[in-house]
Amino acid sequence: MRNIPGRRQALAGIACLAAAACALPAQAQGSYPSRPVTMIVPYPAGGANDAVARLIGQKMGEALQQPLLVDNRPGAGTTIGTALAARAPADGQTILLGSLASHAVSPHLYARPGYDAVADFAPIGLIGLSPMVMTVAQDSPYRDLRSLVDAARKRPGELHYGSSGNGSPLHLAAELFKQAAGVNIEHVPYKGGNTHTLDLMSGRLDMILDTLTSAAPLLQGGKLLALAVAAPARLPSLPGVPTFAEAGYPGFEVNAWYALYAPAKTPPAIVERLNTTLQAVLAQADVRERLGALGVQIKSGPPQELARFTRQELQRYGQLIQAHNIRID
Repeated sequence: MRNIPGRRQALAGIACLAAAACALPAQAQGSYPSRPVTMIVPYPAGGANDAVARLIGQKMGEALQQPLLVDNRPGAGTTIGTALAARAPADGQTILLGSLASHAVSPHLYARPGYDAVADFAPIGLIGLSPMVMTVAQDSPYRDLRSLVDAARKRPGELHYGSSGNGSPLHLAAELFKQAAGVNIEHVPYKGGNTHTLDLMSGRLDMILDTLTSAAPLLQGGKLLALAVAAPARLPSLPGVPTFAEAGYPGFEVNAWYALYAPAKTPPAIVERLNTTLQAVLAQADVRERLGALGVQIKSGPPQELARFTRQELQRYGQLIQAHNIRID
């Protein structure tokens, strides 16, 4: 019986240690981040996704009082960098700039992408949308969407559109339009870069359904002509360009998009801190102006909204890819 108090003291000590261990994650979350955070960008440096990432990373780093470092990991239709982010420790020190390609397209194109777009990530929040724009050369004979569609119907299979590759968002957006318009326009896939845009300007291609982010500089410079925007309303940057709905295709809305994700099982307190910081950054006037110049329409919200959006986009493009039997491997 003389040993009972000692046992009680030992058990009490163990309980205290357990309580202290449980408190450590909460304390860590409260001081988060205590060191630089890495944002993996599954695209090469210099492109639109990289520009968005660097702007958001700089501003979030300032707000969090820790550097937010961009780590470009391109390749295999965004799957290399995205899989790397999915496997990172779930401590908030690694986040991902996700996109239409990484979370809605590539999971269906690749037999083994290396990640599950839903199960392997904790959504942080949307950054914004970049509506698709129907573009033609400045000297194209097609001055509006109707004339382009009429030509495609009169000469099925003779018109050509380009994209940045088989299964790319540009390819899939154009296939959605072909379905909506009931036309046969031949796809010419390119291996990334901007060669498809150069061929459009030179007249080798008839049209490209491109992101506003990519097309905006060429539209503003008078190198390309926009026939319609795949947005619910006309864009402030292109007030003279009708929507697809105005041109006779109601409900045709297609966007590239940008969002932040963390690895699955990242503590909710950290996800909430990142979401709150992101929304505060997106409310800054200079950020809104700079994203607007990149062709990005800000659309922010809670993590739950991004979770719903991701599932919807994943389903939409999965159905399209299956219907056209598009595969990469």
